[in-house]
Amino acid sequence: MPSETVRTLSREEARRIAVRAQLLDAGDGEREAGDLPEVVAALTLLPLNATDIVCPSAEHVALTRIRGLVADDVRRGVEVEQSLVEHLGPHRHPMEAWSIGVRASADLPWLLPIGRADDAIHPTTAAWLEANEGFRQRVLEQLRQDGPLPQGDVLDTVDAPYRSSGWNTGRDVAMLLELLQIRGEAVVVERLGQARVWDLAERVLPHVEPATLEDARRTWRERWLRACGLARPTHLGEAGVPARVEGLSGTWRLDPAASAEGFAGRVAVLSPLDRLIADRRRMAALWDYAYALEQYTPAAKRRWGIHALPVLDGDRLVGKVDARAERDRGVLLVAALHWDVEADARLVDAVRDELDVLAAFQGLRLAMP
Repeated sequence: MPSETVRTLSREEARRIAVRAQLLDAGDGEREAGDLPEVVAALTLLPLNATDIVCPSAEHVALTRIRGLVADDVRRGVEVEQSLVEHLGPHRHPMEAWSIGVRASADLPWLLPIGRADDAIHPTTAAWLEANEGFRQRVLEQLRQDGPLPQGDVLDTVDAPYRSSGWNTGRDVAMLLELLQIRGEAVVVERLGQARVWDLAERVLPHVEPATLEDARRTWRERWLRACGLARPTHLGEAGVPARVEGLSGTWRLDPAASAEGFAGRVAVLSPLDRLIADRRRMAALWDYAYALEQYTPAAKRRWGIHALPVLDGDRLVGKVDARAERDRGVLLVAALHWDVEADARLVDAVRDELDVLAAFQGLRLAMP
């Protein structure tokens, strides 16, 4: 079999392909709120994060792609329209950023087989689930009879309590519900603040015909690569085509349809959990950008702020915004702008405009230093 031709990209091309893959260029025209399910499918997920320091991560990521979004559009997609679904896991899987997030319900045919696979969860957890088959059946029956139910109302009738050296000890109900979520048996139908409300997936989600596990995994790798544009081949198998990036060692996998031709950049203020920078090794290689989420860093050692927002300008990452939502005062407070470049008036004004949009989206007013 002949070897594949390896395409060589400049680092600028590679960055532009990555930005375009994440729908962060200016070349697609204006998107509307009704485009949200298609946008989520293209990104593969909107990451969920329990913290709300600046803006909830799923909403922030969506807003940077759909400027006309309103604050409850994501939750409406999950809780009313069922065009989106909260999805978790699997716990044990080779893909790095496979985590809790909001996904398009149209992706369920390939999400469900992966979540039900034998290797979807760690063997220790699988053994715990098997030992608690009675607990599982009782919880499913309670949801069938009384659901939807807030998590706190689900009865803890565990047969073999979970034991670990981590924080999951004593979280038997939460552990079970999350495992049922991975398997597609239970689903979060509503959030009351951070409290989750659960129901049977079969009563809420659209009925789909699951793909075979082989097809599901192939689809997953192809979709993941399409959403990245290019990525290291570690978990991608034969998805895409091989590529090299000038100045960087090793090979990459490239989405065959990806191109930097006609790229038109824009300014965006990103969530710390944005998929463009979720792979920190790729971020450092392509952008040479120093960044870390400093939420758990002691205050005296923080460089950019507790939840600093990366600034994208075209195909470059050019700074960080140290901001915090002070909801009791109705303010999105910007403490500092940390620039990695010499910021001109165009860039400063564009960042202010983006922060204005982010503040207004949450019903806040912007306060700049």
